[in-house]
Amino acid sequence: MSIHIVALGNEGDAFHQDNRPSGLIRTYLGRSPLVSGDESSLLLNATSTVARPVFTEYQASAFGNVKLVVHDCPVWDIFDSDWYTSRNLIGSADIIVIKYNVNDKFSFHEVKDNYIPVIKRSLNSVPVIIAAVGTRQNEELPCTCPLCTSDRGSCVSTTEGIQLAKELGATYLELHSLDDFYIGKYFGGVLEYFMIQALNQKTSEKMKKRKMSNSFHGIRPPQLEQPEKMPVLKAEASHYNSDLNNLLFCCQCVDVVFYNPDLKEVAEAHKIVLCAVSHVFMLLFNVKSPADIQDSSIIRTTQDLFAINRDPAFPGASQDSPGNPPLRVVVKDALFCSCLSDILRFIYSGAFQWEELEDDIRKKVKDSGDVSSVIEKVKCILKTPGKINCLRNCKTYQARKPLWFYNTSLKFFLNKPMLADVVFEIQGTTVPAHRAILVARCEVMAAMFNGNYMEAKSVLIPVYGVSKETFLSFLEYLYTDSCCPAGIFQAMCLLICAEMYQVSRLQHICELFIITQLQSMPSRELASMNLDIVDLLKKAKFHHSDCLSTWLLHFIATNYLIFSQKPEFQDLSVEERSFVEKHRWPSNMYLKQLAEYRKYIHSRKCRCLVM
Repeated sequence: MSIHIVALGNEGDAFHQDNRPSGLIRTYLGRSPLVSGDESSLLLNATSTVARPVFTEYQASAFGNVKLVVHDCPVWDIFDSDWYTSRNLIGSADIIVIKYNVNDKFSFHEVKDNYIPVIKRSLNSVPVIIAAVGTRQNEELPCTCPLCTSDRGSCVSTTEGIQLAKELGATYLELHSLDDFYIGKYFGGVLEYFMIQALNQKTSEKMKKRKMSNSFHGIRPPQLEQPEKMPVLKAEASHYNSDLNNLLFCCQCVDVVFYNPDLKEVAEAHKIVLCAVSHVFMLLFNVKSPADIQDSSIIRTTQDLFAINRDPAFPGASQDSPGNPPLRVVVKDALFCSCLSDILRFIYSGAFQWEELEDDIRKKVKDSGDVSSVIEKVKCILKTPGKINCLRNCKTYQARKPLWFYNTSLKFFLNKPMLADVVFEIQGTTVPAHRAILVARCEVMAAMFNGNYMEAKSVLIPVYGVSKETFLSFLEYLYTDSCCPAGIFQAMCLLICAEMYQVSRLQHICELFIITQLQSMPSRELASMNLDIVDLLKKAKFHHSDCLSTWLLHFIATNYLIFSQKPEFQDLSVEERSFVEKHRWPSNMYLKQLAEYRKYIHSRKCRCLVM
């Protein structure tokens, strides 16, 4: 592929042509990093007495492998002496460059009046660059008298150059000198832009010709249709916070009861939830020692607000569960105790709704100083050891995203004996857990621990049909509302466990994980993997995972050429096979058309008659 550039005009000073430096085109070809090559011999010499050629041809390489042919015509006499050659030059040009010296106004007007109209008639959507070369010397302002038509200026003005560019639809450039900036970056940048445009146009025309020749050459190749869209799975919204908030009102698995200074019962709660958000309660319930916390303000808050009563003759003691009665905690501060129910609701709802807490306290405590005092005590309860109070401004704190204390702090108690009141026995090992969290997060376990079942009164509960790793992942979701299976197999095991305990959102999470993993696999990995996709489909159907089973059927159909070669493909039922064959991609019709086209291409009818 080649690019033909025609440069017209003399950019040198008319009075100093003998000693002028190298011209614009030659300077560009010698300095541009994109162009390589040498000047060839002169192709045509003027027949007149002028001792210089009519045009000079340069041949070089641009952009690596593009042939660049440049015809530099410094003399306009070619349009008078050899009209045929000049017309062919302009007609075959991909880019035309018109150059002149700004200090040679006489030549400019002669060219503008005599030769520009000729060029304008010969142009055929060819980009034109007008280059005004040189620095204006002895420039005089033209006469502004309306009666005077003389033009005393000896230089070509910018306005005249721009007007000429408008007539030709050209790009106007002013090059004050032939240095690296004006030649390389300014002129070279514009010229190379038009060179790229010319290459793109020639490539496009070449592709069109090739398509036209192919269309007349024989049958067209078959068009592969797009595969059917896969079913979209919508994730279920989290109800983690509402689950723990409802735990406060259902009064199930209560293991701590708060009393006022008069020893009257005020509220019931759960140690695991309180300890998840507060080091004060960790210290109170002996989860951590003062040496572990090492914060005097937390130790002082614990001692000032609460006291544990272990007296068996306590007047408010409940006799419902003599084996393991709830822990009795006396609230020493009467003002704080009057707002305890609101404070517990604030903690169970996520400990971030500060304005609502202030409003609730203000309804019970009229004095603004007392309201501030209660709020400060709540802040001390939620304080992180070793840090200055970071909850100073409640409104500013609420404007930030909520603190989900539970899903970050409850993980601290996962598979640990601290505060545990139930132990699961799995594959010969034990896993401690907390009934309050299990009841709040899983309806099956809520019925199991509060109904007339053996598990309601037993501490050790055996678990069958699930591995320890899978059950720990299940507990991790209940405690933190998140899980991260190690792979597709573990995700399927976790899905089965979630179906067994009727935790629908965890089922959806496992489905999305399996789908994401399969979608991210390239075809080569799908063909070589050991995972039995049909077995995965049957497990999804057996465990009522309708969304996953439907998606897997579409997935097998979309990757028909891969899975149809595997032995487990024969295990599909008649109904499943019918679905896959109906929605297979690529379709059977396309494969037949492709075979016919290949046969035609390799037949003698399609061979070149010349060869």
